[in-house]
Amino acid sequence: MLTPTESIEIATVEQVEKPILSVLIVNYNAGHLLSEAVGALFASALPLEVHVSDNGSLDDSLWILEDQHGKDSRLHIQRNHANLGFASGHNRILPQALAPFLLFLNPDCIVNPDTLPRLLDFLRDTPEAGMVGCIVRNPDGSEQKASRRRIPDPWIGLVRYLHLDRLWPNLMAGKHLNLNNQPLPESPLAVEAISGSLMLVRRQALEEVGPLDEGYFLHCEDLDWFMRFHRAGWQIYLVPGVEVRHHQGACSLNTPVTVEWYKHKGMVRFFRKFQFHDFPFPFSLLVIVGIWAHFGVILFTQGWHRLWALCRQNRG
Repeated sequence: MLTPTESIEIATVEQVEKPILSVLIVNYNAGHLLSEAVGALFASALPLEVHVSDNGSLDDSLWILEDQHGKDSRLHIQRNHANLGFASGHNRILPQALAPFLLFLNPDCIVNPDTLPRLLDFLRDTPEAGMVGCIVRNPDGSEQKASRRRIPDPWIGLVRYLHLDRLWPNLMAGKHLNLNNQPLPESPLAVEAISGSLMLVRRQALEEVGPLDEGYFLHCEDLDWFMRFHRAGWQIYLVPGVEVRHHQGACSLNTPVTVEWYKHKGMVRFFRKFQFHDFPFPFSLLVIVGIWAHFGVILFTQGWHRLWALCRQNRG
């Protein structure tokens, strides 16, 4: 049974200006990056509030955050005392976020000075937009794979996991999952999916669509949300002239095998919710078997590499 959450609010002075933006961050061992991310948010001229939901971090990330920003009345911290997962961690602090616009931000994601004002201006000026994102870059400046992408389907997954596109390069023409190798669009455009590391959401759309699905622990909860936004009639936009820096993987979760387990479990849940009934039953069942078979291959491969490394170490 999960330990009941305990809410701790860091506040010394009553905030004068009502926030137009509520930022929600779920932290799990993000180290100094959490404080850096919050500091970049506070550097914005926008009236905002920041809510941090800590999923039982074992590092010094909260200590650094409180030491550097604890006296800022815009910061609110909730200690969950357990790793509730990405969706549940966000949903715990969602009722505390009161602004008309909400930013769901990873704790290892550093916004530029103009990131928030430009995204917010676009969202306010585009009434059909329920969510917007921007170009997400690695620390070296390269664009991350998930910065621009499509909603995956069984065909994309089959080609990707079997590497069929290496044998037939034209097999995936116009159907690539990640679009980061394509030229940047010249203006904002409606897309199937953006990066889950930064999602700016209109409150009205969130109230219609509902919060993140807590049935996911890690991975695919953002894709689930994108599908639900589209089905509710809300557009998701990418604003290509705006950028953010993402230190991907900073919030580690035990072992790579654990990460892969939750990723594949999320893929099965996503497929069953949104795509299972679009195909004949035998095919859909085969897709689920294929997802778990792929996890088995990863498990075997990682185990083999560990055994090989151990043998070499003993030989040395």
